[in-house]
Amino acid sequence: MNAKQSTPDSRVDRRDKKEKVTLRTLRRMKRREKKAVFITAYDYPTAMYADVAGVDMILVGDSVANTTLGFRSTNSVTMDDMIRHSGAVTRAVERAFVIGDMPYMPYQPSDEAAIRNAGRFIAEADCDAVKCEGASESPRG
Repeated sequence: MNAKQSTPDSRVDRRDKKEKVTLRTLRRMKRREKKAVFITAYDYPTAMYADVAGVDMILVGDSVANTTLGFRSTNSVTMDDMIRHSGAVTRAVERAFVIGDMPYMPYQPSDEAAIRNAGRFIAEADCDAVKCEGASESPRG
């Protein structure tokens, strides 16, 4: 890339960047009854523009299976797919709180599998939190 070419980051002025959104930030917003802006994104450019626009939270949803990868069901998305898309989103943001959506099957076999796979979102994709769907309060309820 030569000096005259620009990347998406170089076209956006981030000088007015606010502080990183954390769980503490979200709790404070709730106490003050301030609404949070929450969207779904699956890629670097969408996440970057959402972050610059001031979005508070970004979910990297398993709906990437339908909306981006062309599957009929979210059951077809893999952990590797979700880690790849979550990583693209976290690399794009400086402020927003990023939540990785764990696909259904990777946490069903055992608590250990759930913890190991949730850890991948944190370690490999640098997510701030992990969303697991289910009716119980713990993986084995």
